[in-house]
Amino acid sequence: MEAAPANRKQLTHDRILDTAARVLRDAGFHGVGVADIMKRAGLTHGGFYAHFASRDALLAEALERAGQDSQARLRRSIDAGEARGLSRFQALVDSYLSDRHLKSPDSGCPVAALASELPRQGEAVREAAQARVDSLLGTVEAVLPADLPAGTAGVVAGQLVGALQIARTLGDNAKGRRHLAAARAFLLEQFEPPRH
Repeated sequence: MEAAPANRKQLTHDRILDTAARVLRDAGFHGVGVADIMKRAGLTHGGFYAHFASRDALLAEALERAGQDSQARLRRSIDAGEARGLSRFQALVDSYLSDRHLKSPDSGCPVAALASELPRQGEAVREAAQARVDSLLGTVEAVLPADLPAGTAGVVAGQLVGALQIARTLGDNAKGRRHLAAARAFLLEQFEPPRH
């Protein structure tokens, strides 16, 4: 009989995290209030501390959840692109710099959604952010040709994140989509492995 409450507590914890991860990517760190997250998750504010020691603890876990979800989606897109005959690099570029990613910051990469705010966060959040950046770098490095100079994955990741941020600033419109298309073309011209 003890397993059910623990299971219910974990489900509630996950619901809070999923809600916070979406709101965090959509509204930024200052847009994440404990009372609002709990309300959106369909819970009372008073239950928050049964799940998290502090707001920063919630933010760190939400950032981790957002990153894991985003990385899983990106890996599925890379696999699907490869199944359609694209290189893994092109599949990554096409997915990350897609119109869908442009219009969906609440379900996209938390690094692109939050990069400018990350250095000003508490230590736990900065550590979670570093893990997200490391994960993105690892994903990029895994799809690049092995003979490129050290640090190339960081350059490409910076291009991906920056291009998406600029496109979102321009808007989910023709101007934003043109910027993404230009960034895709540039990255593929520079780094696409030759086809045999």
